[in-house]
Amino acid sequence: MTTTKTTNGFTDAERAAMKERAAELKAEGKKGAKKADDLQNVLDKIAEMEDADRVIAERIHAIVTAVAPDLDPKTWYGMPAYGRNGKAIIFFKPAAKFGNRYSNLGFNDGARLDDGTMWPTEYAITTLTDGDVARVEELVRKAAG
Repeated sequence: MTTTKTTNGFTDAERAAMKERAAELKAEGKKGAKKADDLQNVLDKIAEMEDADRVIAERIHAIVTAVAPDLDPKTWYGMPAYGRNGKAIIFFKPAAKFGNRYSNLGFNDGARLDDGTMWPTEYAITTLTDGDVARVEELVRKAAG
């Protein structure tokens, strides 16, 4: 006889992300993470990604740093993110992190992408075409504004 255990709790990936966020907050609380350290953490997270995610993340990183150089790179729940005043505004969620079939480019409420009474806050990405890059640049510009 076999039994299966079901739970309505967090998945292993979600628990790992929460632990990463807790470590990030702890590091910020000690004496504030330096921008160079934050940038290196983002680059390290990108380098650790599987090939398909890494290619997209590298391109997103290049777009954000070119279009919105005033946003600070940082990690957020173990994902590359960009923000100001310690708050993530833009983040990249790699597909492999939570076992999804596509990556996501997400925007938190600080991005103010408001468009009427309803608008998207995350975009699924499987690859980035030139048209997609133009749309991402437009979104980042608006989010950083």
